[in-house]
Amino acid sequence: MKKPDAAELKKITYNCKKATYLIEKQQIGKITLKEKLELKIHLTGCSICVTFMQQSAVINQMARQLFHQDKTELKLDEGFKKDLQQRIDQKLGNN
Repeated sequence: MKKPDAAELKKITYNCKKATYLIEKQQIGKITLKEKLELKIHLTGCSICVTFMQQSAVINQMARQLFHQDKTELKLDEGFKKDLQQRIDQKLGNN
């Protein structure tokens, strides 16, 4: 792997779009050694992307938990559904 020159380092340092892409890519799979290095360089100087990375990790963890829960927990209460249907009918003038 060749050592990045000053222009490449500057491009990495100021590229939040690429950093957020790498953060998301890392959340769902593996990133290359070069990508890890680029991301690490960027994160040392960008507190906004550090915050994004922390928030992304929490959101992804919550989403994984949601999809691995018992599906019966995700159903709406029957009374709530009836009330909601009545409100919809009322708004549509179907009462």
